[in-house]
Amino acid sequence: MNKSDLIVALADKNNLTEKQATEIINLIFDGFTETLKNGGRIEIRDFAAFTVRKYKAYKGRDPRTGNTVDVKPKRSPYFKVGRELKKMVDGK
Repeated sequence: MNKSDLIVALADKNNLTEKQATEIINLIFDGFTETLKNGGRIEIRDFAAFTVRKYKAYKGRDPRTGNTVDVKPKRSPYFKVGRELKKMVDGK
């Protein structure tokens, strides 16, 4: 399922126009993005938790040339699946 599939499903299930469903989905995703950008945590019980992990600078290797390169510190989103979702997917 991609974003447009989610919009169509929301519109169909809740008797909304696709424009209204798009606004709702964008509002949710924008809120998630803003929270993570500010270093916050998002937890949806029994589904998942989203956090930001910080990575320190390190020496890497360019696979094409083999040269050593400096990799700058970075922040990256991290997804941790919830226990109930894990059980449902596993069929238990």
